[in-house]
Amino acid sequence: MEDKLNPAAVGAFVLGLGAALVAAVLWLAAGLSSERDYGRYQSIFDESVSGLNIDAPVKYLGVDVGKVHSIRIDPANSRQVRLGLLIVAGTPVKQDSEAVLKSQGLTGIAYVELSGGSPGSPPLPAASGEVVPTIRSKPSISARLENVLSTVLASVDRSSANLNALLDDGNRAALKQTLADAAMVMQAVASQRGALASGIADAALTARHTARAAAQLGPALARVEPVLARLDAAAAAVEGLARSANTTSDRASQVASVALDGVQHLRGSTLPELDRLLADLGPLLLSLKQLSDQTRAQPASLLTGAAPRPPGPGETVATP
Repeated sequence: MEDKLNPAAVGAFVLGLGAALVAAVLWLAAGLSSERDYGRYQSIFDESVSGLNIDAPVKYLGVDVGKVHSIRIDPANSRQVRLGLLIVAGTPVKQDSEAVLKSQGLTGIAYVELSGGSPGSPPLPAASGEVVPTIRSKPSISARLENVLSTVLASVDRSSANLNALLDDGNRAALKQTLADAAMVMQAVASQRGALASGIADAALTARHTARAAAQLGPALARVEPVLARLDAAAAAVEGLARSANTTSDRASQVASVALDGVQHLRGSTLPELDRLLADLGPLLLSLKQLSDQTRAQPASLLTGAAPRPPGPGETVATP
């Protein structure tokens, strides 16, 4: 006897069992959620929240502490996204806490990660005019990478534009001509390899001779050093003599000044008197000369007087 199964009954049983399981899970989840007390927070992001969904987890240092219950564009600024967060009561959300978007592994499912909350920081209150506290946000890794890549690409674009402007037709022609000239110079240098090698050899020979001459000059320099020392001593002595001569010259200048004052005094007072005396002595000396000549010619004239002068032509002798 064969057992026959009714496919419809089996399907209904499976569906009923599945519905019962789903209801049980929902009931358990509702019961667990009702047992937990949540606090409402919000966070405002200046970037795209692509991949973040309602009921996405909120983690504090990797620990699940809540979920995202709303995602909407900020009505005050259309460039920002306002997230509503439900966070388990007792979670240390402080004034220095920060919210950042992260992705879970390879799946790419986004969630909100909370960090910060130093022990000395007070709890985060609601700002004036707001219903719930606002946790400040910071850019995610993807946003920071996007900013860096944007900056790098902008720099690359500017560099490319500058390079294109630099390598215009005129500059390319000039560069081509410069390369041609450089090739000609290299060919000329290559053609003079023999002369360059000879010059290098001559330079090496000159260097060897110079080294040999320097080695020979060593003893001569050693003998010259005492002479230089004596010359230094002689120079020092000459310098001292020059200082002494300067001192003597100063003193001679003082003596000459005193002598000049004496000469000026002599010229001013004594020389006029001496001139007058010499003028008076002139006739006297002439008379003495005449007397000496007369005495030499007629010694008796000292007693008899001078002999009468003979008459000249046309003169007559006077009779006594």
